[in-house]
Amino acid sequence: MSAEVAQELVPAEVHAHVLAEAERIRGWGEAAERRARDEVNQPTINNWLEAIGLDNPRFTEGEAPPSMAQVWTMYGLGGKPAADDPLHSMMRVLTDAGFTAVLGTNCEQTYDRYLRVGERVRVTTALDSVVGPKATGMGVGYFVTSRNTWYVDHPDGRTEKVASMLFRVLKFIPKGRA
Repeated sequence: MSAEVAQELVPAEVHAHVLAEAERIRGWGEAAERRARDEVNQPTINNWLEAIGLDNPRFTEGEAPPSMAQVWTMYGLGGKPAADDPLHSMMRVLTDAGFTAVLGTNCEQTYDRYLRVGERVRVTTALDSVVGPKATGMGVGYFVTSRNTWYVDHPDGRTEKVASMLFRVLKFIPKGRA
């Protein structure tokens, strides 16, 4: 985007600050490593299957549905993101710059293999991109994409990537508040 177009949507110093912070945070790479509180386990799989109405015998025999990857590393009710969490850090930058609303736009997941009961996963987060400013029907904002990657560490020292997810949100100033 040209500097002139960006300047029409947000002040030049705000745009420069957002992009500089995005570059700084992107430099952290995979950060905010978080280990699952619990191993992949059949009771949680059973609850998931029941909640989504899936009846597949494969998932009662030691494997978890791939779409559960995120379940194992969720914060829980009292959890807080780490200080080095790239997504939350970028969101704070944008909030502080006046972009106070958020809208999830899309998510792309890749599964390398099924998780198995007894495995304990860990996840890392990286800032993938910050694009904008963009004028949308909701308001002017930036599209922020983070990348989560889930791993299983094996007893023999190997680390195996098992899933990844690109998660994109629009962080914006609601129309009429600019």
